[in-house]
Order: sequence, then C-alpha cells, then structure tokens
Amino acid sequence: MSVHTALPVEPLDVLIIGAGVSGIGAAAYLRREQSDKVFAILESRERMGGTWDLFRYPGIRSDSDLYTFGFDFKPWTKAKSLADAADILEYLGEAIDEHQLEQFIRYKQKVVSANWQTDKGLWAVAVEDGSTSQVRTIECRWLFSAGGYYRYDQGFTPRFEGAEHFQGQIVHPQHWPEDLDYTGKRVVVIGSGATAVTLIPAMADKVASITMLQRTPSYIINQPANDVVAAFLRKILPAQTAYALTRYKNAKITLSFWGFCQRFPKLSRKLLLWLTRRELPKDYPVDVHFNPPYNPWDQRLCSVPEGDLFKVVSAGKAEIVTDHIERFTESGVSLKSGKHLKADIIITATGLNVQLFGGITLHKDGKPIVLSETLAYKGMMLSGVPNFAFAVGYTNSSWTLKVCLLCDHFCRLLGFMDSHGYNVCEPKAPDGMETRPLLDFGAGYVQRALDRMPRQGTCEPWVMSMDYFRDVKLLRRGTVAEKSLAFSTVPKRSYTTASCCNNKAVANEH
Repeated sequence: MSVHTALPVEPLDVLIIGAGVSGIGAAAYLRREQSDKVFAILESRERMGGTWDLFRYPGIRSDSDLYTFGFDFKPWTKAKSLADAADILEYLGEAIDEHQLEQFIRYKQKVVSANWQTDKGLWAVAVEDGSTSQVRTIECRWLFSAGGYYRYDQGFTPRFEGAEHFQGQIVHPQHWPEDLDYTGKRVVVIGSGATAVTLIPAMADKVASITMLQRTPSYIINQPANDVVAAFLRKILPAQTAYALTRYKNAKITLSFWGFCQRFPKLSRKLLLWLTRRELPKDYPVDVHFNPPYNPWDQRLCSVPEGDLFKVVSAGKAEIVTDHIERFTESGVSLKSGKHLKADIIITATGLNVQLFGGITLHKDGKPIVLSETLAYKGMMLSGVPNFAFAVGYTNSSWTLKVCLLCDHFCRLLGFMDSHGYNVCEPKAPDGMETRPLLDFGAGYVQRALDRMPRQGTCEPWVMSMDYFRDVKLLRRGTVAEKSLAFSTVPKRSYTTASCCNNKAVANEH
C-alpha cells in the first residue's frame, strides 16, 4: 500500500473524499467515462473499504443482496447473495485493481474543511495528514463527497443509568475489540436492528447464553443465502448480461415490495407477521417480539439469511426480550418489568451517529454554508453550492443502486460542461419552494440528525427519490442541462506545475 501523500497536478479536476464503496465507484466511473480528468481519492483511514473495513464484529455482512449492492459494471459472481465483509472487501479490491485505482488513493488524509473561491472557480480544501498532523491546502475544481453518512470514530450509545457499576465488559459493535473472547460468557445484545440480528446467530454457538434485548421490535424477513435465478442465468448467459438481469430482477422485487408496503401497510404487516410465525415454534409470542408499532418500511426491514436468527431462537440458543432498561447493575441489566438479565458482556448495538460529508465544514468565499438552508438537487448536489457533489444511497433498497446512477450522471455533467466550455455549475433553488426533511425515514439515527441536514423540495429535481427505476430515467437517461443549474466559466489561470494532462499522471509515484 502506498505511503505517498503527493498528488497529481493541482488544481485537481475532481477530489473524491472517501475510499469506501461510493468513492471507489466514483473513481471507477471517472476512469471509464472521463479518462482525461485529473483526480485523487483521500481516505482518512489506513485502508480502503469504509464500513466493511471499519466494522469487525462477528458475522458482519451486507443486508442488501450483492447483485444490487455491487457496482453495475462489475458482476458479483459468488454464490452467496448476502455476502460477509471479507467477500465485499475482496470485491472492492478487485474493482480497484481492475480500474488501476490504487495509484490515486492517499490514505490517512482527513479532509477537515473546504472553501469555494468564486474568483478562482476552485475549492480550497484543508487536509490533515494522519501521520504528521500537519494541515495543507489542496485546490480542486470539483469536490465529490463519498464519505458515507455516519461518524466512523463514534457510534451512538444512549446513556444507561448505572453503566459505570457494571463489572463486565460493555462493547459497541463499531469498536469491537480484536481480543474479545465471548466463549462460555453470558451476553446481552441491546438493539433490534441489522447489527443485533447479525450478531445473535453469529455468536450463539460459543456463548453460555445470549439475549437480544429490544425496546422496540423490528420487522425481520428470511432471505435465501443463494439466488437460484442468478446461478441459472450465469450458466446460460455471459457474466455481465446475467448480472444485469439479476440486478434488474432484484431491484424490481425490492421496490415492488416497498411500494406494496407503502400502499397497503395493514396488509403488509399481516403478511410479514404470518411469514415470521412460520419460522418459529407455534407457541412463540410473535406479537410481543416481532410486531413493531410502526408500519413496514417506516424503518428498514432486517434480512436474515436462511432464517439464521429464527433458527437459533427456535433451538433455544438465543432469547429475545422486549422491555425497557431500568438501569445497569454490577451483574447485568435490570428491566422496568422487574426482570434482571445477568451478563458478562453487554453489547450496545444501539445505532450510528449520522454525519454527512465526512464531517467537513463547507464555506463559500469564507462564509460558512449552513446545510439545513440548502436543498438537495437530484439527491447529489446542494443549492447555492458550486461544483460540489455527494453520494447518498437508498434507504429502501441497496445503497449502491443509487450511487452508480449518481456517478454516471456526474460524469455526464462533466462531459456536458466540457463540451460547452463551462467549469462552474451551481444548482439554484426556486424562490419560495415548500421544503421537507431530506429523508422520510423513521430510524432513530436519521431522526436525531434531520435538523442538521439539507432539505428537499416537493417536485423534481429537488426530491430525494427512493425509486430506482424513476432515477434511471432521471439520472441515466435524463438531460443534465436542467434549468435549475446555473453554468458559468471562470478563466483558468496558468499553474507552474501544470505539466500533466490526464489521470494517469500520478502513476509514476509508485
């Protein structure tokens, strides 16, 4: 892995923040569609992979199938459709190798802030070197934020009364100790989301006991580990064709089911509870532990491959308790019902802290940009903020479905600007437009951060669409020369270092 921090010629055409799924996807699209652009990827951590390298807890896997979570240009060829972190990291590493991206990634480089300079038509980006703590400034024409949506350095843990008295270990999954030995231990996992339902079956065979302690249940649905249709298509069709058809099929099924749940919430609740009852013993209290107070897809559904959670609960290897925590004690957790759960290890699978754009502060000519005063344009740019793009995926489907469309549209936008001689693009929101929260999603981590997020409007292109097929028309096939965009040209100045002209320039450093 490179230790170089030098960059190709400045000003860069595009500076990508983050070397996770979104950043790697954006870089691959630039290589494929805009090969003359000079770009770099800055990653604050020591390795690529983002979420899939950060989280190290047992059983970590995607809760979206890899036919839709993978890139549209790189087929997923393994049998498992819900893949674990190691397989996903291998896939991302292959994408980096295939598009020769490693040469453009600079690790341990944290973007702190960025200031748009109107007179230059450039971003001045403050970057802290993780090895030396020194801060330097990099100039670029476009800033592309691919830093995900949550804080990597801090997970969300509510304050639990008496936590300081607990004699065992308290662990947040985002900061899983490499040496944690839970063999023969009594474990309580607090939470009911994707992390909790992954941890329980992954740990069940080694522990003395394991309990999923939830305040509010989630909808949990069994999903086959392998996609038999995908396997069949791979046998009879070229890899890319088979992959594209499987991707289309899975996206269609997911969106159709989401639409059904939105239109018929009572019926979809009954269906999900009926499916859950089929997975558990006849006398199991499904209405207590699997019957959320909200409608399906008000929060994301939790997928369990081959019903693994249901199997360990049915076998008596794991217990689910639905109750409120009164306080932690020296030996476990006291509940408001009066029950006490003994524990050697308490795992707080209590969620994330939302943080858009990697936590960087944005300025325009030295004046701070207040995100809550901006509107999201096509879910990828911000009103009043020139030459800034970001990647945020779907909450009702696979993250990468949206990211690929955004990256494709971004490259088409760059091509349009080049062909018309523009180098500045700024979305302009119409005066007096009614606005609403950026994400219509009930998850706690989203609700806690809504007041700090950009907002969305009520009509295109100012809505944060959650419909993949609608976005295909808008982003992949639709025009980039929207009337909502203001294009202009700032004369390029001569730079003494401007001796290279394409994105292969940095290769010589290695």
